[in-house]
Amino acid sequence: MSKSYPVTLNQIFRLWLPLAGSWFLMGIESPMLTAFVARMATPEITLASWGSLVYPISLAIEGPIIMLLTASTALSENRKAYNKLFKYMLVMSVVLSLLHVLLAFTPLFYLLADNLMNIPKELLEPSRIGLQIMTPWTIMIAWRRLNQGVMIKYSNSKLVAIGTLIRLVSLIFVLSYGKWFTSLSGIVVGSSAVAIAVTIEALYAHIAVQKILNNKLPASSKHDEITRQSFTKFYLPLAITPLTTLLLHPAGAAGMSRMPETLSSLAAWPVVYGLAFLIRSMGFAFNEVVVALLGKPEGKRQLFRFTQILAFSTVALMGLIAFTPMGEIWFRDISGLSPKLTQLSSFTIMFAILMPGYQAYQAWYAGLLVHHHQTKGISEAVMIYASLVIIGLWIGTQVVDFPGIYWSINVFVLAGLCQTFFLRYRYKRIRI
Repeated sequence: MSKSYPVTLNQIFRLWLPLAGSWFLMGIESPMLTAFVARMATPEITLASWGSLVYPISLAIEGPIIMLLTASTALSENRKAYNKLFKYMLVMSVVLSLLHVLLAFTPLFYLLADNLMNIPKELLEPSRIGLQIMTPWTIMIAWRRLNQGVMIKYSNSKLVAIGTLIRLVSLIFVLSYGKWFTSLSGIVVGSSAVAIAVTIEALYAHIAVQKILNNKLPASSKHDEITRQSFTKFYLPLAITPLTTLLLHPAGAAGMSRMPETLSSLAAWPVVYGLAFLIRSMGFAFNEVVVALLGKPEGKRQLFRFTQILAFSTVALMGLIAFTPMGEIWFRDISGLSPKLTQLSSFTIMFAILMPGYQAYQAWYAGLLVHHHQTKGISEAVMIYASLVIIGLWIGTQVVDFPGIYWSINVFVLAGLCQTFFLRYRYKRIRI
């Protein structure tokens, strides 16, 4: 019945806004962490350790389970299916957590950080401690995303936003306590805050989902039973795309570690990338909106109009920050960076102004491909992006004689633009 009503810009905005709010809360986590640890002892060491190794490696290990949200949303048809998914989640997250333990608590850490990534010597010990503290990260993310998928499937997405808010409040509380009431180092406080916050969010998701499991999930249904083979066939293609993207984070750190101004570049990188991610999150939130409304009357035309508005608005916002004193205010006064890092970050962000714009168009074209059941093009685009980033970073290690962060941000931007144009090309080929 609802399909008889044409889609309007107002309808798109109302669907997009709460999703954008949830993404914004997730995106503000990194700037919040930066704002605290930059005002503690040895901020450059802490920021470089966190941005070059602790967070990128934790994300890369987590990569295979990040699509559990999608899997849970699609497959949690009944209690038996949920129990199967919980079992698979547990197996995957325990295996990945064991990998995390091996990297954080054994000599494998030095093989990875020192030999492969070429991290500066002064960052090795803080990074090792931070990575050890982040051990619960993977299993808590997996547990949380499984339950969030059930919430979304049964129209309780508000609970997801509440969980994100609880995580942010927990993060601020632990950071505040660590800064003002302890003498712990910045890397210990920061890593502990992130690990504790995600654990509290996972516990909340577990408690919140119980009512849905008990009252809304049928004991069984007519849907085919989930088997290990069917789950693998469904999940593996989903997992490859985010895993490939997340593996580029440590690749970026490894590249900058072999370019000039290593420590400053590594320290500024999480701050610059965090700001870019915060504004790009508006585009991340648009993907589900495209998929949800594309098949409805006037959906395609109005969604494309919204894409143009979103791209222009976010690029304008990024430009306002990059080319006015707002950038210096963000990096110096809000993020708490030193004058040297403020200058480095303020110049670097100028190269990133197109990032939120092409993110909106990526959401648009990816949504079109999903609508036409041509998701292979999305994976191909990610592989092109990853290949260009790796090649570009390698070239930088050979020729660059200026701060590595300048080269690296341009490599990521150029690769992102190529990814966007390839998505457009793949859509044009299948368009009817």
